[in-house]
Amino acid sequence: MYLVKSPLLLKWYYPSLVWNKSRNEKVIYLTFDDGPIPVVTDFVLNTLKSFNCKATFFCIGDNITKHPEIFERVKNEGHAIGNHTFNHLKGWKTADQQYIQNFQQCQQLTQSDLFRPPYGRIKKSQISSLKTINPALRIIMWDVLSGDFDLQLSPQKCYENVIRNTGNGSIIVFHDSLKAFDRLKFALPAALAYFVKQGYQFHTL
Repeated sequence: MYLVKSPLLLKWYYPSLVWNKSRNEKVIYLTFDDGPIPVVTDFVLNTLKSFNCKATFFCIGDNITKHPEIFERVKNEGHAIGNHTFNHLKGWKTADQQYIQNFQQCQQLTQSDLFRPPYGRIKKSQISSLKTINPALRIIMWDVLSGDFDLQLSPQKCYENVIRNTGNGSIIVFHDSLKAFDRLKFALPAALAYFVKQGYQFHTL
C-alpha cells in the first residue's frame, strides 16, 4: 500500500524533511532511486539527455561499487547525487547504529549532502543522528510517487500518477531499477514530453 501524493499529515510529522520546493516557478525536481545499474540507468540518462533535463539520483552504495562506470556517467552528465544507504535499509526495522554506519559507508562513495531514506521510512532518532553527523544534510522525501515499482500498475497508470499529481516545485520519485523498468520506459519519456509542452523546467536538488 502506498500513496501517490504525500499527505499533509506526514509533512507535519516530519517538518525537517524536504517534501517539495518553491511553488512560485514552473520547476520540477525529478529523482531516481536505487541505481546505478546497467541498461536501466543508461536508459534514464539517455532519455534525460534527449530532453535536456537534469535530475537527482539517490544511489545505493553497493550498486556504485558494482557499476562505477555508470556512476561516473551520472556525475559527468551534470546530474546531482544523493545517498540512499549502502544496502537499501529500511529505517523502521534497523537499529540506529547499524543504519548510521550503512549511511556512512555509502557516504564515502557519494560525498553528498542529500539523503533519501529507502522506502521513505526513517525514525526521528535516525534523523537526529544524521543531522548531528552532517548538519548540512538535507533529507529529501517527495510529494509525488510514480508507483513505477508496482508490478500491478500499468505503464499508462504510472504516467497518469505523475502528470495528475505534479505541480510547481514537485519532487517526483522514479526508480532506475529492473523492477520498475517496464513502467519507467513508457512513463518517463511520456511525462517529460508532457511537462516540456506545459513549459516546465527540470532542476537538480
